[in-house]
Amino acid sequence: MRPLSLSLLPLLLVAPLPALALTAEEIDSATYEGGDLPDDLSALTVKLQVLLDRAGISPGVVDGVKGGMSESAIRAFEEQQGLEVDGALDEEVWTALGGPAAGPVMQDYTITAEDLAEVVGEALPEDYSELAERELLGYESNAEALSEKFHMSEGFIQALNPESSFTEGETILVADPGGPLEGSVARIEVRKGSNRLAAFDGAGAMIANYPVTIGSPDNPSPSGTVEVVAVAYDPTYSYNPENFQQGDNTELLELPPGPNGPVGSIWIDLSKPTYGLHGTPHPSQLFEGESHGCVRLTNWDAEELAELVSQGTVVEFIEG
Repeated sequence: MRPLSLSLLPLLLVAPLPALALTAEEIDSATYEGGDLPDDLSALTVKLQVLLDRAGISPGVVDGVKGGMSESAIRAFEEQQGLEVDGALDEEVWTALGGPAAGPVMQDYTITAEDLAEVVGEALPEDYSELAERELLGYESNAEALSEKFHMSEGFIQALNPESSFTEGETILVADPGGPLEGSVARIEVRKGSNRLAAFDGAGAMIANYPVTIGSPDNPSPSGTVEVVAVAYDPTYSYNPENFQQGDNTELLELPPGPNGPVGSIWIDLSKPTYGLHGTPHPSQLFEGESHGCVRLTNWDAEELAELVSQGTVVEFIEG
């Protein structure tokens, strides 16, 4: 099933963060000593984000900076664990995450040719008619490809490895988010008020929770209950100007697959025609944009969710 209705967010240039003093040892040894997370980049925030990710509660991108996605992830984890939900790090949250006994959350990784297979090595155009002429809507740089592999922001992976050219055979420092979740999702809640998607097993336990972008007032996401119909991996994208017009494009267009396509690397088709849950080319921007009604996740979260759902999985759109 090919998606029919989503926009491509404006292409954003990713400026690398300045070189950091953070080391793997500082991040791995970080511990909670009271109070809220620091406002600026910190080793503790990196460790917290990785531990949340391992628990199935996605912070979005691991970037070491406290922000809306991380705060919403703490709230989701508190809900999952039956703790007071306030979105602030405290001793109960840190203990429930296994923080005091956590092993390393960073790792050295040697880059392979496979890691770079979908890199196109240049900035992609914004115009859909130009994108339709490409064979692959791949990663614009090696750093972008590797940042997504390890659930990091591109700026953060560059800052941790300021001397790296991110080429095959190089060893770099990256987050260790662990393997994908296993299990089965029976019901999904798309929570419009919090921009989060909660996934529950057959017993009603929340097993995953992800940050999302939802529709705008002019192009709202669905209401009520629908079902998962199918999953498409590496989907193409069918642009129809009757759904929305991108630029000056007034004709039907077929855009090629790729992680930087309008729907990223995954399309989870819903029973309401033209709507789905899918990836995004801009994972750091999930809380800053609006879709044309569909639900955007990071590519890695969408890929994980795709393995947990099945045909008939219930999807409820919650207004609050």
